[in-house]
Amino acid sequence: MGVQENGNKYRRMDANGKEEDIALSQSLEQEQGFVKNGSDTKKYVIACAIVASLNSVLLGYDVGVMSGAIIFMKDDLKISEVQQEVLVGILSIISLLGSLAGGKTSDVFGRKWTIGVAAVVFQTGAAIMALAPSFAVLMMGRLLAGVGIGFGVMIAPVYIAEIAPSVARGSLTSFPEIFINLGILLGYISNYAFSGLPPHINWRIMLGVGILPSVFIGLALFVIPESPRWLMMQHRVDEARVVLTKTNESEKEVEERLAEIQVAAGFANAENDEHKAVWREILRPSPAVKRMLITGCGIQCFQQITGIDATVYYSPTIFQGAGIKGNTQLLAATVAVGFTKTIFILVAIFLIDKVGRKPLLYVSTIGMTICLLTLSLTLTFMGNGGLGIGLAILSVCGNVAFFSVGIGPICWVLSSEIFPLRLRAQASALGAVGSRVSSGAVAMSFLSLSRAITVGGTFFIFSLISALSVAFVYTCVPETKGKSLEQIEMLFQTEAEWQGGEVELGDAERLVQEKL
Repeated sequence: MGVQENGNKYRRMDANGKEEDIALSQSLEQEQGFVKNGSDTKKYVIACAIVASLNSVLLGYDVGVMSGAIIFMKDDLKISEVQQEVLVGILSIISLLGSLAGGKTSDVFGRKWTIGVAAVVFQTGAAIMALAPSFAVLMMGRLLAGVGIGFGVMIAPVYIAEIAPSVARGSLTSFPEIFINLGILLGYISNYAFSGLPPHINWRIMLGVGILPSVFIGLALFVIPESPRWLMMQHRVDEARVVLTKTNESEKEVEERLAEIQVAAGFANAENDEHKAVWREILRPSPAVKRMLITGCGIQCFQQITGIDATVYYSPTIFQGAGIKGNTQLLAATVAVGFTKTIFILVAIFLIDKVGRKPLLYVSTIGMTICLLTLSLTLTFMGNGGLGIGLAILSVCGNVAFFSVGIGPICWVLSSEIFPLRLRAQASALGAVGSRVSSGAVAMSFLSLSRAITVGGTFFIFSLISALSVAFVYTCVPETKGKSLEQIEMLFQTEAEWQGGEVELGDAERLVQEKL
């Protein structure tokens, strides 16, 4: 390729040897509409990310509100301890059905409308729970809500990762985790606000309030665009270009992203892709895909088996064991946990694309290990004194703070950006299944395990698992900060690149040539 400068232009040789003039002056770009208001573009992308993340408010609200609602629900409906565990944990287990179905649904009908399906299904389940006259009906609503949440937690990070520019992908893909934390805080506040109402009414209002975010999602779906990468998979190139024009700041970036997506979508190799089933490739993975699955599914499982949902769902039980008496005082203490969790997820947003994924994961997993161990020792040896209460609250708040600044949001960021386009939806769904099953197993066994080995002993086990997560981050998680989705794919081609986390531009070009 030859280049010759000429004032505001240079001359480039195309593939046929023909010279073409490329205008460099900003005034000409503006005349041709190539330069847009960067502020408007950022606002538009952020608005899309917020709408996609609203389903995560539903998950967070359910987690937060159930911790308080169950106190009144068990008295009103005469629910046993085992039924409590099943009611709390079944939502995470059943959500795997939504996550599995969400991968296929998002590939067939689109990312945007899968978000809508999630909202409708959850809304139906929440309404049934709020009106439930018995445990059996309550479980029916819980199952529907779980399916809706499964759709939501799977599709939101995928949609955001595919619509966001590379430089902001980490921050924007953190939005679902931010909104989960916001939902948890709102659930805690709802518990505290409605706890003074009669016991047969208060928990119903607590659960019913969770329907409201679904209404906003339904309205917003008529405003946000479809994922450009999904549109390219459907060969709707012109529509994809329109979306990219709205989410990128220059025409040059639009054409570059369009070319990258076109290669990733496999247009040049369409015949081979059509004969290769996605699930067959996942179940019989190549070495590179196997490394992606280890990283993506592993980080999802570690996010949950370190006990974060047990900490949130059963925080009143934890504080009761530390010596706090009275329902109002217990629910007030949980509000402090909710505020802490929400504040530190906001910190993560500002750091994730500056510091990087891996450093934050180290801080997060090491900090959680220390806090979980401290909580275990406090509950075991400090008794019910004032110091024990203070240390318990501090340890729980510290645990959720370290979780929110690292593994909480980064888990979803990594899961949505490490897989190639042809596998992204289904592989992300598989990772979400691992997360939900792990969450359900922890939630459904916490009370029984605590009765067997005490609450302090249970958190000691969580601290050991958290220590293992530090080793997992060291060996299995590469750094993806600042890399395009196509460059990230190169990180998993060899074991050295996977564990080293470095990829050169030439490597990414080689990957593109191999696909061509």
